[in-house]
Amino acid sequence: MNMGTEYRCQNISYRELTELPKDLIDRTAKYVEELDLTGNRISDLRFLIEYQSLKSLVLDHNAVSSHVKIADMPNLHTLWVNHNRIDNLSVFISTLAKKCPNLKFLSMMNNRAAPSYFNNGTFQQYVDYRYFVISRFPKLEVLDDKKIDSSERSEAERIYKPVKKRVKQKT
Repeated sequence: MNMGTEYRCQNISYRELTELPKDLIDRTAKYVEELDLTGNRISDLRFLIEYQSLKSLVLDHNAVSSHVKIADMPNLHTLWVNHNRIDNLSVFISTLAKKCPNLKFLSMMNNRAAPSYFNNGTFQQYVDYRYFVISRFPKLEVLDDKKIDSSERSEAERIYKPVKKRVKQKT
């Protein structure tokens, strides 16, 4: 059933919402592939469990924090969470890597957890932030406003390679 562009792309921006109305979710979730929720007050993303076709999600200028609750979103490839309340990179990225493992495009600018010149981060903090995020998302192509090249990916994997647990052998 083709519901048309109006259902595949939903713009629900600047409405001061803390959550989506149930009737809207019921009407659109099955078909929506792109959802723009910019400029609301959303902090809990568990409602996204209904949006199994979702590929692109924009949550700029909301109340998303490091400890966000989010549904499994294996089809999501684009996520923008610029200007939110994310201040613990490890916690947020661990959750995101588990719930949204196929991200190709991620933008986290203007969050405390994403150091940059604009929020008083040093260049080294910015580089380390990029390496850490890149190391957790093998399919990520663009982080914030910069494409990831092969040398950056190699360095990220070298620095943050998973440590394998050693198994003690009985002698």
